[in-house]
Amino acid sequence: MAVLPQKAFGLAATDTSGVLSPFNFSRRENGADDVTVKILYCGICHSDLHSATNEWGFTKYPIVPGHEMVGEVIKTGENVEKFKVGDRVGVGVLVGSCKKCDLCEQDLENYCPELILTYNSPDRDGTMTYGGFSDIIVVDQHFVLRFPDNLPSAGGAPLLCAGITVYSPMKYYGMTEPGKHLGVAGLGGLGHIAVKLGKAFGLKVTVISTSPKKKAEAIENLGADAFLVSSDPVQLKAATGTMDFIIDTIAVMHHLTPFLDLLKVNGKLITVGLPDKPLELAIFPLVLGRKLVGGSNNGGMKEVQEMLDFCGEHGVTADVEVVRMDYVNTAMERLAKADVRYRFVIDVANSIADL
Repeated sequence: MAVLPQKAFGLAATDTSGVLSPFNFSRRENGADDVTVKILYCGICHSDLHSATNEWGFTKYPIVPGHEMVGEVIKTGENVEKFKVGDRVGVGVLVGSCKKCDLCEQDLENYCPELILTYNSPDRDGTMTYGGFSDIIVVDQHFVLRFPDNLPSAGGAPLLCAGITVYSPMKYYGMTEPGKHLGVAGLGGLGHIAVKLGKAFGLKVTVISTSPKKKAEAIENLGADAFLVSSDPVQLKAATGTMDFIIDTIAVMHHLTPFLDLLKVNGKLITVGLPDKPLELAIFPLVLGRKLVGGSNNGGMKEVQEMLDFCGEHGVTADVEVVRMDYVNTAMERLAKADVRYRFVIDVANSIADL
């Protein structure tokens, strides 16, 4: 294994318990095209929990999670022109791609066959990437994002994963036409941002949830127009065929047919949650209503920047609970129980010294 010259420190899981503990490691030397970033804040994504406990089956330990980083540039390479020391920047889900395939040339680096993820991914030098539950990160300038002045660091950090995960399909599948009706299934880290983006695009937004107690939060605090309890057959029947689009953010096993029934003819159901087991899909509702079921995987760098700028312009941020580094294991436990409204964000810079 190559000896890497920049010392780093963070939290790592070393087995399937997912328990995180202090971890000393190294980052590569800042190369000609690199930016070294002091991490100020990092969101805690559900993917971090899945990965730390190896729920998806491909974790390589030790793993340092975290791919929703806002930080400050502390070093730049000689070829770096986009950023300077002191700039506030973002680092999201991606830190590398081949930069030359058809997908990369279309600004779709997130679908590149040689994609390098921010953590738990083989890097070009053969080492594994480590994420943002740490003090610094070294990133190719192409995968560093300008963080708008009108976005707060803590509230803006989750946009780097949760935000782009719902923004990208809304743009690609045409879910942005003012006046159209959007259903948002699941009111968690992804869902609450989908509600805010839907309203920013001028859509009518209905939250679809199994929990009636979330109605006031959805309408009064997040700005949704309506609320539908998905376990209530009377409400489901009344809403049949009323929605143009549904974005499904649910990350556990659930039935898709009730959502298909809510769609109008030509309606679109787009799934972005990642359950660990396959979902059943009834074909008759698709055929009889010319409906579409699709998916989406975050976004390329150009689109992530576009999303950040859009959110800054429209005041779209995540609702967050800021925690310190020594609280992260508790936060992960609470996340597993959906006990957060709606995203944990770690105040890395002001608390990492306490570990």
